[in-house]
Formats: sequence, C-alpha cells, structure tokens
Amino acid sequence: MAIKSLIINPGSTSTKLGIFEDETMLRDETLRHSTEEISQYDSIIAQKDFRKNIILDFLKKENIDIKSFDVIVGRGGMLKPIPGGTYATTDALIKDLEIGVSGQHASNLGGILARDIAKEIGVPSYIVDPVVVDELCDEARFSGVEGIERVSIFHALNQKAVARRYAKEHGKKYEDLNLIGVHLGGGVSVAAHKNGRIIDVFNALDGDGAFSPERAGGLPTGGLIKLCFSGKYSEKEVYKMVVGNGGFNSYLGTNDVREVVKRIDEGDEKAKRVLDAFIFQLSKNIGAQAAVLKGQVDQIFITGGIAYNEMITSRITENVKFIAPVTVYPGEDELLALAQGALRVMNGEEEAKEY
Repeated sequence: MAIKSLIINPGSTSTKLGIFEDETMLRDETLRHSTEEISQYDSIIAQKDFRKNIILDFLKKENIDIKSFDVIVGRGGMLKPIPGGTYATTDALIKDLEIGVSGQHASNLGGILARDIAKEIGVPSYIVDPVVVDELCDEARFSGVEGIERVSIFHALNQKAVARRYAKEHGKKYEDLNLIGVHLGGGVSVAAHKNGRIIDVFNALDGDGAFSPERAGGLPTGGLIKLCFSGKYSEKEVYKMVVGNGGFNSYLGTNDVREVVKRIDEGDEKAKRVLDAFIFQLSKNIGAQAAVLKGQVDQIFITGGIAYNEMITSRITENVKFIAPVTVYPGEDELLALAQGALRVMNGEEEAKEY
C-alpha cells in the first residue's frame, strides 16, 4: 500500500507543499506570504501558527483530508552539525530549531510545523539532510588558524538525493561509490562523496571555493583583512559583500546567469571574463575533490538551477572529464528528496536517526 506524505518546505516569503504517494507527486503548491504579513512577526518562530493555519486552510479548501497522510516531512533547518540522514522530530531537535542554535532561517520552521501537524493526526514526522550536514573527515576541518575550523554548510539535501539517484539508476549502492557532486545555484557547493559520506565540501554560504551568482567564495585573506579595517564598512556591510552581493552580483550587478549569458551573446567582454572565471574556479574545485578521493572517482554529477544551461555544463565537463564521466541532473527537486528520505525510513530501508 502506498505511503502518503505531506512535505513542508518553508522559505522566507513562501511555504512550498508537496503531496506524495510513495515517490509520485500528486500535488505541489507554493503558498506565498506578503511582506506585510511576514513583517507582523518579530522572529521566525513567531510565524509558526500563521504558517500552520495557512497550510491547514489550504488543505481544507482543496478537500484534502489531513488524516489521510501517513507521515509529515519538514525541511531541515539550522541545527547543530549532524551526519546526513532522516531524523525524527524529537524534543531536542525541535528545541534547537526554535532557538536557531546555528542561525535563524525560515527552514527552521519545517520540522516544527511537521511535528505540530503530525502530532494532531497521530503519525510520525521527520526532517531530511539539513544544510548543516557535517560528515567531514578530520583533515578537512583545519583552516590554518587555531580556533577557526572549516565549516560544512551546503546543499546537502540535493547533493545526497542526486547521489542516491545516480546510484539507483546504475544498480549500485550510494555507500559503494566515490562521487564528486557539484551544485550550481545562488550558492555553489562542490563535494567529495566517499562511500555514502561527504568527507569534504566547499562551504556554500560564507566560506571557500568558487564564487557564485550571489556569494564571494574564497577570498584573498590579506585583502579581506584590509577591507574590514579600512573604516569604510561595518561588519554587516562586509558580510553582505560576501553573502548576497558577492560573485556575479559584485562584478555584473545581477545574480541571473541567463542575463549574464545574454550579455555575452551581445558582446559584453566583462560578462564573458566573469563567466570564464566562474567555470575556471569550479573546475579547479572539482580537481581538488578528486585529490581528496585519491583519484578514485566513479562519477561527477552536476545539479542545481544553473545546470539547465548546457553551454556552462558542457564547458565544465570538458575541463574535468579526464577525472571521471560527468552526468548532468538539472534543477533541484527538494520536495521529492524530502519525500524519499521519509520513505526510506517508512519502508524499513533505513532507521530514523535521533538528534
């Protein structure tokens, strides 16, 4: 009998819902929230009842019986660093989501809303592969300065889902493969998957690696120090330069890669140089992760929104195909990835982890 799941993925101004039977999506909906509605609340956690009522009202309006669901799954938020997997929404997990133990983000509401709704109808609730998944090997944690560690923050949900998809398509187990995953979106992450664990990854938020449409990636340390102590900028302004206004935004004033490609087609030489540098840096990151895996790489996969651009993926492929074959999986299906995580537990393929 098919397992019916409700998937909840909160964003800053929307709540995405997915309704699945096993891995088949029956319905997806984006419930949008105006700035005026959100601004009434002085914290993310304060939005809980507002978002919950909108979800329940939508289901009622669409004549979808809330009691028809076997499981409720929420997007994982800013928890403490944890290994990848599907986690039961325990009291400890919910508490850390509520206080935002690693930061405040709308995704923190995913597990909270999932458990609230699940408790009302007496079914289990889970989160899957949050952005704080940390499986780094010990060597990967060293930054070069005592007291500062490299941090694992990246597109764990999509990286893990695509890795498992590749394994399944080729009749293999994720745990038996060495893969390099490349996620291309507003941020980018390049990860070394070794036997089911991501042992190294370039921090996709405010750390290292290639620049992206919105983020600076790794910066020359000396230049960054001088900028910080120039007296011209506050800490908040410098951080915004690195996260939000970095990368393509900094050089070209846009985070839309389609716009960048359009400018190149129209003869914009600067846009061409920036895109060339982006591809150069990504390819270098892939080469670095090949070294982490000691050259034993079964497959490289490229995913995320930018992966829809065949020109970009083909140029990256040309640079790195000497390492391993390359497969492109455009986009990121977060709702399906969340449903699959819960399904593996409900079907007995995996045990739910406890936070």
